[in-house]
Amino acid sequence: FQVKLPPQKEVITAEELMAHLGDCILSTQPREPSEGLQLNFQQNINDTMTVLPKLSTGLDVNVRFTGVSDFEYTPECIVFDLLNVPLYHGWLVDPQSPEVVQAVGKLSYNQLVEKVITCKQASDSSLVSEGLVAEQFLEATASQLTYHGLCELTAAVREGELSVFFRNNHFSTMIKHKGHLYLLVTDQGFLREERVVWESLHTVDGDSCFCDTDFHLSHAPGKEGAAAAPPDPFLQQRQVDQDYMVALSLQQQQGQDPSALSDLELARRLQQEEYEHQHQDQHRHRHRQLPAQPPFLCPQGRAQPGGRERRQRQKPDLDCALL
Repeated sequence: FQVKLPPQKEVITAEELMAHLGDCILSTQPREPSEGLQLNFQQNINDTMTVLPKLSTGLDVNVRFTGVSDFEYTPECIVFDLLNVPLYHGWLVDPQSPEVVQAVGKLSYNQLVEKVITCKQASDSSLVSEGLVAEQFLEATASQLTYHGLCELTAAVREGELSVFFRNNHFSTMIKHKGHLYLLVTDQGFLREERVVWESLHTVDGDSCFCDTDFHLSHAPGKEGAAAAPPDPFLQQRQVDQDYMVALSLQQQQGQDPSALSDLELARRLQQEEYEHQHQDQHRHRHRQLPAQPPFLCPQGRAQPGGRERRQRQKPDLDCALL
């Protein structure tokens, strides 16, 4: 079953999306006239209709740390089963850590939290130690994705398979393309970024890359074609005030009334003062003694005689070197 939207439709409301999902679920009705199958399907439909309104706010799922597709069965999981959409996570225990494997076991997240609380209050030191190991595991993997889980996830997802990835109480559309996992970008901040469609899932620390619809690497928003920042009005006004104070000081030094000169005359005086400073700097620079220029030496080591300077100086021999 495929949902077909009008060609010009750019936005779909939550109510419209729920209606399409309802049609998809009803299309999964078994064709066999078996009474048992029909009753089971009717019960699943009733459970699903209760869960559908929660899709826009969030579903209650409880992961197990034993596999990427292991979840504690809840009524919310029936939606994924009826739509035949795989649900994955990457929060797994590394089998190379035997202490953590023993502390976590086959428990779900909720069961593990209860175990940590119970072990802390136990009088047996071994239980207290096991509870601390479990608590450290939850703290160290607060991102709800481990490297072992990422490896298992990459191996479990089929090429081109559309699925749902659960992490940090969020559900993301996931696909595997050419051996790599990608998550559909749905953040509101990327609404106007046409080249940002998929986000790679290859690290646990969030250092990902953005891709377009064809999974070609896309530049991060704001880094490409960034225009120069406009001038700061405060700094511009500050420069104007400084120029005015210089002109005012110049008038006072010459014994003139500041109000007697117009803005044009003030500007002329200020320009003349700046020109005189530049002329003095050039004059001092011209009379500054410069170090003697080293002679050009040919490969034989003889210095070239310095004759009169011609209007068009000949280019030095390319075989000469400047020492």
